[in-house]
Amino acid sequence: MSAAPNLSQSRAALAAGIGCYLLWGFIPLVFQQMGRLGADPWEIMANRMVWGLAFAGLLVVLARQNAQVVRVLRSPRLMGWLLASAVLIALNWTVYVFAVNGGRTLDASLGYYLNPLLNMAAGAWLFRERIDRYGAAAIGLAGIGVVLQAVALGHLPWVSLILAFSFCGYGIIRKRVAVDAQTGLFAECLILAVPAFIWLMHIQTSGQGHLFANPEATAWLIFAGPATVIPLALFAWAARRMPLSSMGFIQFLAPTIVFVIGTMQGEALGALRIASFVFIWTGAAVYALGAVIKVRRGTRTAETIVAPEPGLLDDPAEDRMRDGGR
Repeated sequence: MSAAPNLSQSRAALAAGIGCYLLWGFIPLVFQQMGRLGADPWEIMANRMVWGLAFAGLLVVLARQNAQVVRVLRSPRLMGWLLASAVLIALNWTVYVFAVNGGRTLDASLGYYLNPLLNMAAGAWLFRERIDRYGAAAIGLAGIGVVLQAVALGHLPWVSLILAFSFCGYGIIRKRVAVDAQTGLFAECLILAVPAFIWLMHIQTSGQGHLFANPEATAWLIFAGPATVIPLALFAWAARRMPLSSMGFIQFLAPTIVFVIGTMQGEALGALRIASFVFIWTGAAVYALGAVIKVRRGTRTAETIVAPEPGLLDDPAEDRMRDGGR
């Protein structure tokens, strides 16, 4: 593979990664608006799953991956892994919606500050990704910031820990399962849409649902579909083309935006949380400095690109490159 395609795909993966985390950063405002219209977190989750399936199906059609979907659905092994990833992402989504709609947006922010640290550690442990001294220093500074946020809360941050570990686990599975981004996402949404549709039917027929309460509620709840699928599809696409450690560090974008939203909405912000914010972004600056130095030296490391997404139809040579050819 030539250097030019590598560089082009590396930039595309970086853009996709940044895009998904920017969207995730502002998504609490979407869920909070749904809550103001009367939908509780369970109804919001059900709509995310049902309408997410519709938009994930559209992505499959646009990507012409219909045949791959059939092959995945017929593979018990792949469906088993995607069931595991679906359970993890459903747990993550549910806890997140409860947090941002229950006045615990800063707890959610802390969870996604923890996640990049877990991703970096997992990248080094599971995928043998190298972390240089700049990356190590960045992890240390960000770790101090996360600890300060936990101390500021005054209790064990269960919400934050569940969010961090569930999404880290999801990222690990999606990085290793040989399924294209759109195909895997569609299969996950299909798994989750079954119980979600049953719940939506129940609350709608019992008069508790808000899907058709008024045009505004209908529009917002349907919007849960693309709001869920688009950033997740960008994440799945980028995660296959970037080292897990790099993907993890970009994720500091989302919790920073969520952190700002929480503070602007009046959640308590003391000296410790301000200090933690300073430590985390000092870490980001150190990491960025290391990346600039690497570029100037003209070195190519594992931080550049992993390999194109293998999908289901690749040949053995590409699989060997993915497993050992960095």
